[in-house]
Amino acid sequence: MKVELFCLCDAATEAAGKLNILGAFDRVWTREVPATLAHCAVAARVRFSRIEEGAHRIRISFADEDGQLVIPPMESGIELRFPSNELSVPINLIVILPQLKLPKLGDYTIDLAIDSIHLASLPLMVRENPQPKA
Repeated sequence: MKVELFCLCDAATEAAGKLNILGAFDRVWTREVPATLAHCAVAARVRFSRIEEGAHRIRISFADEDGQLVIPPMESGIELRFPSNELSVPINLIVILPQLKLPKLGDYTIDLAIDSIHLASLPLMVRENPQPKA
């Protein structure tokens, strides 16, 4: 398994095997907490080798800097089948996060694991947006 792409973004879609990403980011500015993101998504593209054909478990978790989960972990299973002439295949993963609440200022992490193997992490920094000077 190789993570080709893993990001937090404003939106993501898939069409004809293509992963489309809009507005990748790693920082949220807010005047108050909890901060609420009206809409965002986690997008990933993972490539598997032929020897990895078969069933796999995917887990994406979102935690604050103390390791407290912000939302319940998202878990799913996939069953990979390879065409006879392919040496590798990619899968696109999209998790939509509507009305995501970030309870406090600080650093968060979004982690991707497949088959209980940690593959990638994303930072998300929530910072205070200072009031404009009058």
